[in-house]
Amino acid sequence: MRRGLPRYLAIAEALGEDVASAQLGPGVQLPTHRDLADRLGVTVGTVSRGYAEAARRGLIAGEVGRGTFVRAVAGGEPGVAAESDATGIVDLSINHPPPVGGAETAALQAMLATLSRRRDLAPLLAYSPDAGSRAHREAAAEWLDRGGHRVAADRIVVCNGSQHGLVALLSMLAREGDVVLAEELTYPGLKAIAGLLRLRLQGVAIDGEGIVPEALDEACRTSGARLLYCVPTIQNPTASVMSASRRAELAAIIRRHGLTAVEDDVHGRLAEGPPPPLAALVPESTYYVTSTSKTLAPGLRVGFVAAPPGMAERLAATVRVTTWGAAPLTTEVVAGWIRDGAAEAILGARREEAAARHALARETLAGLGAPTSAGAYHLWMTLPAPWRSATFAAEAHQRGVAVTAAEAFLVGRGEPPAAVRLCLGTPPTRADLLRGLRAVRQTLESRPETALAIV
Repeated sequence: MRRGLPRYLAIAEALGEDVASAQLGPGVQLPTHRDLADRLGVTVGTVSRGYAEAARRGLIAGEVGRGTFVRAVAGGEPGVAAESDATGIVDLSINHPPPVGGAETAALQAMLATLSRRRDLAPLLAYSPDAGSRAHREAAAEWLDRGGHRVAADRIVVCNGSQHGLVALLSMLAREGDVVLAEELTYPGLKAIAGLLRLRLQGVAIDGEGIVPEALDEACRTSGARLLYCVPTIQNPTASVMSASRRAELAAIIRRHGLTAVEDDVHGRLAEGPPPPLAALVPESTYYVTSTSKTLAPGLRVGFVAAPPGMAERLAATVRVTTWGAAPLTTEVVAGWIRDGAAEAILGARREEAAARHALARETLAGLGAPTSAGAYHLWMTLPAPWRSATFAAEAHQRGVAVTAAEAFLVGRGEPPAAVRLCLGTPPTRADLLRGLRAVRQTLESRPETALAIV
């Protein structure tokens, strides 16, 4: 350990150096507090403080009952891509929309110019109504309708992105200790919310279409859960799209067991003609969550929740408690784009670039168990034996590409599948993406190395 520093800080510094030098890659599991304390000859409390400091710096994350792991984005703020020009690492670990040649920037410049000529800007600088202004809710209804989900504007609540919508919903629908059902591999943001609200996630078996109906039925009977979270269209991380018949089966189970469903459809408008959402099949008990982050621009932080009839006011009250309402100015930008057609143009450009990147992935990873899903910004690659997901992620990082191991998505304490998620949108150019995909192929074709550990 480094001399001159308190021992716990020396541990955090050593972790930071190992992550920065790629000796520890994303998804690598760290020793337990006790094991590392014995190895270094320090107290367990010292290791705990060191790990806590490393977690504060965004280097690692702990999961109750599973252990401590290196974060997918090493050394940076959560959700911010690594700078490949500085580190040499191509980041395929963060699910960002692909660049589209400045289409969204040009649209923003045009919208700001339009706003600058308006005389009624004061409402955009004031607190918004709890559920959003009437005009913004109507624009949201139009956006959902274009995607095949017709909902009355008075059922829609505007949020600061879908993550905010999920926090508000789970705060409203669940209490500490409640069981929430979710796909056994799920969106890591849901796991973070569950930890924050002290909810108990229970995984439900999935297959190539998503949740297995028989598994959901069994979980409802045995768990006592009354709340389900799911992503039927372009699931995260598997990119699966649930068929219409499977959705009908789930809808019947939701009704039979009196479940409340939270349907996350942030990728829905990227898919080519997906079936109607669960919310259209079970509108009386499904909250439909979407966002413009994946389709238009993540920095605007605009999301929409379509509540069951009669429930929007209650949800709006929860939104008020969390943020006093969505930001009117950025919501007006999105609403303006929806009204003038810019939103459809940006969405079309995103789809086109995603298709090109999927074609590149299909060609580069041909024969390696990495099927692509039309419209998705990510793909789910299964690994042949004897690879394990965390070992593969660490080895890939050594070869210059960051991917996300299955451990990041696993609900509960089961054995994670031998698979990794590859995100195609984050690299700034297709050439950068190609370099990352080639590194993935080279890693897969090499012999698995022993998982790295702190020494």
